[in-house]
Amino acid sequence: MSFGKRLSAAMAQFGPVCVGIDPHAALLRAWGLTEDVDGLEAFAEICVEAFDGRVALVKPQVAFFETYGSGGIAVLERTIEVLRASGTLVVADAKRGDIGSTMDAYANAWLGNGPLGSDAVTVSPYLGFGSLDPALSLARANERGVFVLAATSNPEGAQLQRITASDGRTIAQTMVDEAAARNADADGLGSVGVVVGATLTEAPDLSALNGPILMPGVGAQGGGADSIRALVPAESLAWVVPSVSREILNAGPSVSALCAETERLQGEFAFLQG
Repeated sequence: MSFGKRLSAAMAQFGPVCVGIDPHAALLRAWGLTEDVDGLEAFAEICVEAFDGRVALVKPQVAFFETYGSGGIAVLERTIEVLRASGTLVVADAKRGDIGSTMDAYANAWLGNGPLGSDAVTVSPYLGFGSLDPALSLARANERGVFVLAATSNPEGAQLQRITASDGRTIAQTMVDEAAARNADADGLGSVGVVVGATLTEAPDLSALNGPILMPGVGAQGGGADSIRALVPAESLAWVVPSVSREILNAGPSVSALCAETERLQGEFAFLQG
């Protein structure tokens, strides 16, 4: 079954919220954990206990694991393995982007069958959308997903993403349209999604995407139901996957508190599923 179909089914079962696993140093300290591989592993294990089998999608932020070198990568490998073994979908927030054989290697790392293989990965198209072809091709072959950075909410993103090209489209709109073209023949929800910040004041036209819209910036960063409604056409709301990290993780390290906060947010965004 394609990633798009699996994600759609999981969202219908659990709700639309994607929960981030972001073990940054301040959060490790707040949870009473050490800032080392042991603390990282304890953090990841608590998150797995709280979210495994309870949410549609979990998003480990790869950078926070890479910080600890090979030990951190080993923790990430185990986290991905345990979540996927039980059927919980994992998107590796790696934001990879390169060309040729290097992009092919990234694709195999995150969308292949190795120890980091995930259900989906975030990618950057800003070496040209065509540079993503190795990842798009492998994702299709392995029934995985790709989330393409389109319109990010960081202020610096506008410097490039809002440039208007010769055809009158912004660069961000071009990326959305390229993703939509890859979903044109999808049976159900497509597997090529985009990343659009929930804190933006305006977004590209998403009406033709037919793919998941991963929207970070929800909760502590200021995005919410109202901002999503303002950015996404009504007919496309069912494709939205609000990505929440800090708002949920601040409730830890209690597993029951993490579960309760996740459940609260699933209720808040239940309107996305109709």
